[in-house]
Amino acid sequence: MFNIEEELKKLPSRPGVYIMHDKDDKIIYVGKAISLKNRVRQYFRKTNKTKRIENMVSLIDHFEYIVTDNEAEALILECNLIKKNMPKFNVLLKDGKTYPYIKVNVKAEYPDVYMTRRILNDEAKYFGPYANSGSAKEMVDFIKSKFKIRQCKSFKYKDRPCLNYHIKKCMAPCMGYVSKEEYMKQINEIIDVLEGKTDKLMKQLNDEMEEASKNLQFEKAANIRDKILAIDRISAKQKVSNISENDIDVIGLAKSDIRVCIEIFFVRKSKMIGREHFFLDDLVDEEPKEILSSFIKQYYMGRPILPNKIMIREEIEDKQIIEELLTKEAGRKVEIKSPQKGEKLRLVEMAENNAKITLENKEKDRNTILTELKEVLKLDKLPRKIECYDISNLSGTNMVAGMSVLQDGIIKKNLAKRFKIKTVFGQDDPRCMKEVIKRRLVHSLDDPNGGFGRLPDVIFVDGGITQIRAAVEALYELKKEYKEKNEEFDCKLLDIPIFGMVKNDKHQTRALMNRDREELKISDNLFNLITMFQDSVHDTAIGYHKKLREKELTKSKLDEIQGIGEVKRTELLKKFGSSKKIAEASISELTQIKGINEKLAQKIKDELNK
Repeated sequence: MFNIEEELKKLPSRPGVYIMHDKDDKIIYVGKAISLKNRVRQYFRKTNKTKRIENMVSLIDHFEYIVTDNEAEALILECNLIKKNMPKFNVLLKDGKTYPYIKVNVKAEYPDVYMTRRILNDEAKYFGPYANSGSAKEMVDFIKSKFKIRQCKSFKYKDRPCLNYHIKKCMAPCMGYVSKEEYMKQINEIIDVLEGKTDKLMKQLNDEMEEASKNLQFEKAANIRDKILAIDRISAKQKVSNISENDIDVIGLAKSDIRVCIEIFFVRKSKMIGREHFFLDDLVDEEPKEILSSFIKQYYMGRPILPNKIMIREEIEDKQIIEELLTKEAGRKVEIKSPQKGEKLRLVEMAENNAKITLENKEKDRNTILTELKEVLKLDKLPRKIECYDISNLSGTNMVAGMSVLQDGIIKKNLAKRFKIKTVFGQDDPRCMKEVIKRRLVHSLDDPNGGFGRLPDVIFVDGGITQIRAAVEALYELKKEYKEKNEEFDCKLLDIPIFGMVKNDKHQTRALMNRDREELKISDNLFNLITMFQDSVHDTAIGYHKKLREKELTKSKLDEIQGIGEVKRTELLKKFGSSKKIAEASISELTQIKGINEKLAQKIKDELNK
């Protein structure tokens, strides 16, 4: 048995990573330390801790640690373990998105400009990241239209030009209508625009336009004028500051009563080329510098393209070591700065203000949804936590249930649960629903701080009146059982409103239903949310059912033969491919598998040929 106090005494005073496990051996937190002994001990001392850390410590069953040679190695290992295991008490970025870049394949015979999400070591020029594909695509389309470079994805010489040439959107390099020198001049101008080097280019274009006008080349002058206006439009749209430094990411942070918003501005050559925001839950009592440190490590470690500077409000504890690692990854200096005055501070404040506005808008949407739910369901208080249940089976086999959670108006995928039905045999969905709801509620009644958290404010069941009645029976029986065990038990804890999520013949969400069989009228926004909620719990249940069914299908007769374990079974199937071919194999062929003698080989053939 793991004795935490005894294990704390064994911790070394060396750098490394510590990994906290719960009683089910699930990793719930990963951290790094300069001194494992000092850092891990802090969690178990009676000092002031945030609510999140207190909850985490209450669930720790055992811990392990990995010693590293230095703090840099510990930081890399920490980031890798967090990304791999997604521990519930770490600050987690769950979108996993790759941002779009604009690529100019300068090594091509006639280079193209296009949007990509893959950064390759191919000597091409990449610009970005852009916050969304829409803004990057708009920029690419605008550039191709105004600079008349090729529109086709793959370049090859042709017998006749395409439509883009005739509508004056391409110079038709495929026909040799433009020299490589003239085409590359357009590409170099595009690169200058994307890099923000427009002053020299604008002067050159103005000179060319005047020269064309003097020579009465009015069409050429008009084309140059359009290009100048296009560059002006791009520059005006992106200009945000007078800072001349390259590649700056500006990070702002804002808090509400339940979540944190982090906003990033991507500034390249004084131009705002994109922005992105992240919402982080359950961190409101954490220090901003702690949140920013965790965010920066997860967001930037392992990224293919890094900025020269990351600007934040407060200096973080791991600043120096993070800078060293990012500098090593980028192959050039990367700094984390906390400006105190001037234009750079103004940019950080702008990011913070935008984070605040983004968060306020999110809160307004959330409160609107919760208020509408309260009114529609005729509740006494806002339904901060709603749980939905769905049953899945195939002709009464592999019966399972899924639970999805809508917390503060947001579907929380990390809180979803799966259940394998234990007491119902044969197809009886209402009895399955009753069993699952009782099992789930017992978790919170017995341990409010456990993995299921507090009791829900409302329960939704996937189905109509039959499922609603099953859930109501579950509440009634639990009240009776707990009252018998403890006369002081407060039965009001289980006065949880129950509603059904009714579907039509096409298995699409139709309405919400109360226990009186009345269908409730809801707005389109609420209807869309309820539909997503129902789809979420359905996916959880059906996904678990498929997993169990696939596991059952992969079983073979080999599993029933005494003396054949997982290793021998795997080797047999690897060599012969199927149970049928194993049965057809000779004794001598079977004994070639390590651990199988003639007696076992004969037994295998006898069993498989029955």
